[in-house]
Amino acid sequence: MTTSLPEPATPDSAPNESAPAKKKAPVAKRRAHVAPSKAKPARTATRPKKAASARRGNIPEEQTNNAPARATEETRVAKRRAHVAPSKAKPARRATRLKKAATARRGSKTAKILDLLKRPGGVTLKELVKATGWQSHSVRGFLSGTVGKKMETPVESSQRGDGERAYRISSK
Repeated sequence: MTTSLPEPATPDSAPNESAPAKKKAPVAKRRAHVAPSKAKPARTATRPKKAASARRGNIPEEQTNNAPARATEETRVAKRRAHVAPSKAKPARRATRLKKAATARRGSKTAKILDLLKRPGGVTLKELVKATGWQSHSVRGFLSGTVGKKMETPVESSQRGDGERAYRISSK
């Protein structure tokens, strides 16, 4: 007659032998977070390849001896759309501001030039260079760009009797 000895108690086993032993739930291993890969689209029916001479453009495909045999039943394949970026929404129009004549601050070079241009006889380029300390091409650019276009003040130039060019604000 054999007698069985009771098994030694383990931390995993329950103290009561009649109750089933509790098992720990398995813990999944941690992996680095990686985005899932995109599934490849299913391949559609492909067109038969053209003969080498037909690819070169010498002979049409219908006239070649090795033209591919056509399928008895036509396969319906949707036409591929061109890859075009979606149209962007147009921004709403902003209210247009009324343009007011730009005025120069007192004592600035712009104010000095405008005062000289208001003289009835006008002002020469040399006088403007002396008043501002700018080079002559900078003065001409200022008269054309800032005074003429930005300030929308018409500037008139004329040749004097001594050969000097005079600038003045015209009354247009």
